[in-house]
Amino acid sequence: MADFNLPNQYLSHVAFTSSPDDWSDTTAERGYYRRGNFFIKRTLRPSEYITTQKGTTYVPRLNRERLENEAESLRFIRRISDIPVPIVYGAFEVDGAYFVVTEYIEGSSMSELEEGQKVIVQGELCQHLHTLRGIKSNKTGGPSGIVIPPSRVVECTDDEVWPQHTADSQAYVFCHNDLSQPNIIVDPCTLKIKAIIDWEYAGFFPQFFEAPFYKRLGPSSAIGDEVDDIPRLLRFLQTSKW
Repeated sequence: MADFNLPNQYLSHVAFTSSPDDWSDTTAERGYYRRGNFFIKRTLRPSEYITTQKGTTYVPRLNRERLENEAESLRFIRRISDIPVPIVYGAFEVDGAYFVVTEYIEGSSMSELEEGQKVIVQGELCQHLHTLRGIKSNKTGGPSGIVIPPSRVVECTDDEVWPQHTADSQAYVFCHNDLSQPNIIVDPCTLKIKAIIDWEYAGFFPQFFEAPFYKRLGPSSAIGDEVDDIPRLLRFLQTSKW
């Protein structure tokens, strides 16, 4: 599939111009906007960081790096596979905030479906996971070389820079690393997957990094009686050779 690169000047105008049907939202880590057929995600500026109940400032981890990695991962997946992902129109910085502008995907998230419908979606999703496992490298990290571990690892460490591992063979497969139900957009009528979104933590890693969080509601980390895999992931990430 072809890549799209619209002029940054035009995309900046899109990001700051809204119509009555558009919407925006802000979390502790990101600003999100819909502008017609465009979806915009941006980093927060330091002046926008929230103050916690303890009186400290919450600073998003790997703030810009995650969005840079997402833009490159989306372009990479569109270029070499048929996995449905949004088109990236551009990525740029304006006044200290980093923007990624993509195609807006209409549909319902997998989390909104009935359980029987989710089983149907999982069947197609397993095919896309099979495709991802066939995309291999001898180096860890995203397509541009940025190493962003899964969010469950980032949140439990203070590390901001992660070394790139190199193997003697194509030992690493491409992982989404945040494959939860809200990140799978589905046509509610046909139950076909329209897009897999939120690739901020994607990259080449051992296959066991891709935990099947899409099988239940909840975060991309262990809950209840599920096995916590963070120690295993950290052992790999913090050693020079696996």
